[in-house]
Amino acid sequence: MTSHSRSPRRTAVRTQSALHDAGAAGSPRLEPIASPESFKSRAYAALKDAIVAMDVYRSRADIRLDERRLALDFGISRTPVREAMAQLEREGFVRAVPRRGIYVVRKTKREVIEMITAWAALESMAARLITENASAEDEFHQAIIRMSRNGVLISLAENLFTHMRMIRRKTIGEQDRADRSIRDHLSIIEALEARDTKRAEDLVRSHALGLADHVAKYADYLD
Repeated sequence: MTSHSRSPRRTAVRTQSALHDAGAAGSPRLEPIASPESFKSRAYAALKDAIVAMDVYRSRADIRLDERRLALDFGISRTPVREAMAQLEREGFVRAVPRRGIYVVRKTKREVIEMITAWAALESMAARLITENASAEDEFHQAIIRMSRNGVLISLAENLFTHMRMIRRKTIGEQDRADRSIRDHLSIIEALEARDTKRAEDLVRSHALGLADHVAKYADYLD
């Protein structure tokens, strides 16, 4: 089946049943994959974006991915969808349950704290590299990790950052996290602009570990 043989309306309708959930997470809209070039990589990117767009920590309800329905929505065979699912499972975004299907992964509290701690180390090192190496024309709205211009650091952080986005979507509205994040970000900007290496590194690490402390104290929904 080709992608141009179906209308966008039919695709949207099918998508609602492709991602089975019983809570507030919701199902994002998926578009057909129009080009035959690298079906696996396109299916992988589309599925990963869809998972990140879900509010997976809002509800404890399982979110099941229907491989057959996803292939229909994308307008491709099931093989590249299955290959994309396998890659996402290796990266910790989904898990295969025998005789039940593929489910979106919710990390435990311990796993979330471990991820945040690792992120704190990576991002604080990136802040150090920015103060030492960034050129004047670099704008702060670029991601701190990418501004470090360290290929190994960028590669290590890529999937970890995606997991971080998913938990931050839930925690940003809790307690005073939003106000505190704004204050922290302003302080980090000042340190980066002043090329104050130690202060920038310390502030970024402290900001990330503050999230870990918040999760440890308040995120009982992860247990």
